[in-house]
Amino acid sequence: MIEIKDLHKSYKMGSNSLHVLKGINFSAKAGELVAIMGSSGSGKSTLLNILGMLDEADSGEYTLDGVPIRDLSETKAAQYRNKFLGFVFQSFNLINYKSAMENVALPLYYQRVARKERQEKALNYLERVGLKEWAEHLPNELSGGQKQRVAIARAMAAEPKVLLADEPTGALDSKTSYEVMDLIQKINDEGNTILVVTHEEDIAHMCKRIVHLRDGVIVEDKKVEQVRASEYVQ
Repeated sequence: MIEIKDLHKSYKMGSNSLHVLKGINFSAKAGELVAIMGSSGSGKSTLLNILGMLDEADSGEYTLDGVPIRDLSETKAAQYRNKFLGFVFQSFNLINYKSAMENVALPLYYQRVARKERQEKALNYLERVGLKEWAEHLPNELSGGQKQRVAIARAMAAEPKVLLADEPTGALDSKTSYEVMDLIQKINDEGNTILVVTHEEDIAHMCKRIVHLRDGVIVEDKKVEQVRASEYVQ
């Protein structure tokens, strides 16, 4: 599903250059649930941005579902993101003046899905995350956990090949974090490929594999015995 070979990325810092990714080799098969960990400055956010086609590597190869990702125009990158990827962010990134249903339906609008079908799909995904009754509510009427559930429903509505979650529990308390991870695990159980960037050990162990980055290189990549979040959810 994801194949990365010898990925390098540097950023200009005035007259100097900061080498952030230093030859990353990484792959993820369909259906995997992988945690990506690392301290600030390790390169995990840069890696996620490249995986999400929000940034481009200086050199190396990135293949997603058999498609080489390189030299993309902004338009093509946007098309590929909409086709292949779903995003979940720490800050939710919901549109404040749109209802939960309208937020979930947004990626379908960009896929030019008809309005009635968009609404039906959005309601279906809200039901799957336990928020169908909140469909007409605005984000400021929702709790942090509810906002993240709406964000996950939005990410899944377009039926992406890969779900990229950047610190999805970073703004939530422990109980709500485990509820969100329970939902992510259930989505993964259905065969969806998910990458979770996190700095929290307990969240990482709710994945099936943990990749550690340090100073722009992968220093450890191991399978772990998955802790089920449902054990902590009442």
